[in-house]
Amino acid sequence: MTDRWLSVEEITEHLGISKDTVYAWIAKRHMPAHKVGRLWKFQKTEIDAWVKANGASDNSVTGSQ
Repeated sequence: MTDRWLSVEEITEHLGISKDTVYAWIAKRHMPAHKVGRLWKFQKTEIDAWVKANGASDNSVTGSQ
């Protein structure tokens, strides 16, 4: 069975962040998200891989070390 799609609310709980942070990360840090109609949906496996690859780190935006 495949993982079900998560909502913004569920991904905020999973990562312990706010909705505003999720929307900012989608826009500025290329957070893996998929728009379904007017809703953003997420695959937990994609999000976890993105976080592990430092997608959520401060360095990912500026490119600095």
